[in-house]
Amino acid sequence: MVKLIHTIADHSDDVNYCAFSSSYLATCSLDKTIRLYSLSNFTELPYSPLKGHTYSVHCCCFSPSGQILASCSTDGTTVLWNTQNGQSLAVLEQPYGSPVRVCRFSPDSTYLVSGAADGSVVLWNAQSFKLYRSGSVKDGSLVACAFSPNGNLFVTGSSCGDLTVWDDKMRCLYNEKAHDLGVTCCDFSSQPVSDGEQGSKYFRMASSGQDNQIKLWLVSFTDLIGFDLKFKCTFPGHSAPVLTCAFSYDGQILVSGSVDKTVIIYETNTGNILHTLTQHTRYVTTCAVAPNIPLLATGSMDKTVNIWQFEPKQHCAENALETEPKMRVENWSEEEVSVWLCAQGLKDLVEIFKRNNIDGKELLSLTRQSLTDDLKIESLGLRSKVFQKIEELRIKVESASVGIPDEFLCPITRELMKDPIIAADGYSYEKEAMENWISKKRRSSPMTNLPLRSLVLTPNRALKMAIDRWQGVSAEIL
Repeated sequence: MVKLIHTIADHSDDVNYCAFSSSYLATCSLDKTIRLYSLSNFTELPYSPLKGHTYSVHCCCFSPSGQILASCSTDGTTVLWNTQNGQSLAVLEQPYGSPVRVCRFSPDSTYLVSGAADGSVVLWNAQSFKLYRSGSVKDGSLVACAFSPNGNLFVTGSSCGDLTVWDDKMRCLYNEKAHDLGVTCCDFSSQPVSDGEQGSKYFRMASSGQDNQIKLWLVSFTDLIGFDLKFKCTFPGHSAPVLTCAFSYDGQILVSGSVDKTVIIYETNTGNILHTLTQHTRYVTTCAVAPNIPLLATGSMDKTVNIWQFEPKQHCAENALETEPKMRVENWSEEEVSVWLCAQGLKDLVEIFKRNNIDGKELLSLTRQSLTDDLKIESLGLRSKVFQKIEELRIKVESASVGIPDEFLCPITRELMKDPIIAADGYSYEKEAMENWISKKRRSSPMTNLPLRSLVLTPNRALKMAIDRWQGVSAEIL
C-alpha cells in the first residue's frame, strides 16, 4: 500500500523538481526558489527558501554525501549550496549563458554535469568548481541526465528524443533515438542485477518521453567494448507524455509521473502496475524515492509536493511477513491476527482470539498452557494445530531477523558493513576492506575488475543509516 502522509504547498508557482538526501527533501519551482525540508517531520529548515536564481529553477540534486545541493535555472547558472546553513558555495555559469535544464553529481562526488537548452553539456570539477570538460548533443535541448552507478559514464536525453552515452572525458560513446517526440527524464537503478544465464551483472536504466512511454534499458560493462546498452521493454499505463521517472534504492520499484496527472508505481521485474495515484490536479512534473526510508515525493504544476509512505501489504498477514522480512509480527493488530488464523485454516478460532484481544505481541507469547487455561480451547487437536502454527511463525520471525540483506554485506568480506564507503566504481564496501584492497596495489574494481579512475573513498551515510535502522529492528524482534 501507498499512503499520502503529507502535502507541501509552500511554492507560489509550478513545482519543477524534488530530490532526497538521507536527511532532507529539496524542492524547486518556477517561483525562482529552492526549499529544504527535514525528513523527520517535514518542517522547512530555518534558512529555507534558498534564493539566488533570477528565473525559474528547473532541477536540483544532492551530492552523494548530502552536504551540497546543486540547483540550475533558466538564468544560465548552476548554484551549489551548503545544506547545513543554506549558504551559496559557488555559481557555475553555463557557456554562452543558455538556460540550464538539468544537473547531476557523479556517484563519487568528483564531477557535476549540467545540461542546457542549447544542447551544451558541461562536466564540472565538483571539488574546485572549475569547468573540466564540455560538449554538446547534435540536436535539441538537453533535458535529462543520469550517471551510471559505477560512475564510468553518464547518459543524457534530448528534446529530439536521443539518448547519448558519454564517458568521464566527455567522449560520446553511443547515441540512440529512444523516444520519437523527445526524452523527458532518465534514471539508473543503483543495484546491479544478474542476467541469470552467464552470471554477468548489468544495471537497469529507465527513460521517459513525450511519446507517453517509459522504456527500460539494460546497461552492462565489459573489458572489450566498455559498455553495452540494450532495450528491454516498454511499461504501459500513461495516456499522455511522461515527464518523470525514478527507481527506488533497491531497484524493485519504478515510479513515473505524467501530463495525465497520475503517478504510476510499477514492479520493475514484471512491469506490473502496483498503484496509480491521482491526487494531483495538474501535470505531475517530478517524482523521487528516498534512499534509506520508504518515502516517495511527487511534485506538480498544481504547486504542491505530496509525500507518500510505502506500507507493508495488509491483505494477508503471513504474506506480509514473507514479503517484508523486517515487519514485526508483534506489531500486528487483532484484525491481522484474524487474517493469519484464516490463512492457517483456523477460522473457528477467530472469535476466541478477538474476545481475548490477541494481537501480534500476545500471539507470539501464547503457550500450550495459555491456550488451555486462558483461551479455553478444549479440543486437544485444535490446540496442537494452533500451537504448531505459532511455533512456525516464531521461526519465521527469527529467520527474518537473522538474515542479513545482501546489500548490507561487503562484496569483499561478505560480512555486515560497519563503515560503508562508495568507491570510484560506484559500489559500496567496508572501508577497512577496501583500504586493504588498495594497499596491496590493486587499482581495479573488486566487482567489475575494471580500472579505478580514482582511489577516493566517500562515506556512504545513507547506507550506514539503513544498516543501523535494520540492526535496530532486528534487535527489537529478537
